[in-house]
Amino acid sequence: MAKTKVLVVDDSLTMRVLISGALERIPGVEVVGAADGAEEAREMVAEHHPHVMTLDVEMPGMSGLEYLAEIMDTRPMPVIMFSTRTEAGAEASIEALRLGAIDCFPKPKVAVQSELDAIIGKLGKRIKAARNADLKKTSAKPAATPVAANIDWNGRLLAIGADAANTQGLFDLFATFPANCPPTVVVQHMGPGLLAPMVEQLAGQVAPKVVIATDGMAAEQGTIYFAPQGDNHLALDTWPNGHLRLLPREPVSGERPSISLLFAAVSKACGANGVAVLLALDDEDGAAGIRAVLAGGSYAVARAEQGFTLAKGAVSQPLDGSAMSATVLKLCSK
Repeated sequence: MAKTKVLVVDDSLTMRVLISGALERIPGVEVVGAADGAEEAREMVAEHHPHVMTLDVEMPGMSGLEYLAEIMDTRPMPVIMFSTRTEAGAEASIEALRLGAIDCFPKPKVAVQSELDAIIGKLGKRIKAARNADLKKTSAKPAATPVAANIDWNGRLLAIGADAANTQGLFDLFATFPANCPPTVVVQHMGPGLLAPMVEQLAGQVAPKVVIATDGMAAEQGTIYFAPQGDNHLALDTWPNGHLRLLPREPVSGERPSISLLFAAVSKACGANGVAVLLALDDEDGAAGIRAVLAGGSYAVARAEQGFTLAKGAVSQPLDGSAMSATVLKLCSK
């Protein structure tokens, strides 16, 4: 495969040099330009046709968020944001993810290469996964689906694996869930410090209760549980009447919490009474968990070449992303 072409956009010359240098050391990545703001970036996009852009949130003139909104409305492309590690920076990062950014990374506290080296592995993975993102114009997105009527729950537990690129998708999905939605457990890979403000924002906009899971918490109908960031994986001990468990184990596929570990735990506890949905662009962490869920006799939804596939055992069928909510709620209803 040809190299992934990246355009770096930052008003700081030092940061442009540092980020470009870090990216050039990632195998399969080529930096095709470095722009000091939106105006120069537009010219470079037209000239070089990059696959992915890195974009500074805090730029003078047209801010990174304003330029991101323009990109997603006119010429969608995968964008990875860099933001300061402050409360305001976290809020801006969440807004960037809502607008369609693939991920957000903290800018180095000190402009030295060693700080970027600490995230270069994950940055490389995100860039390569971002190249295959299926992005649509913001203005072309369909209107939000109304909140579904209360369900007659069939006892199935819903497990979702996502990453930062799925932030808007999760907001859209959970906005359709009724207040008595199935117990829903989520592992979402996000940058440091971003999960808590995102969960707080989500909780204020959807009908179900939304919380960050703690060890021993009961998995109950009407609640969406996010795995906490840190040194633990999220698992389930038994089902029905199960409790969530935080496990201090080594990372799986470089991730902690791990999507695959959650899916495997749900499969072991629930058997045919679990439903797994893998939304993450990079399925390195998640593919093994999907296989475990299918082996346990339950349903799984995962990304396919174009859109999603709904599978159970050896039988699978295409699933339009716009039908995700209705399909998931149907699988969890009598």
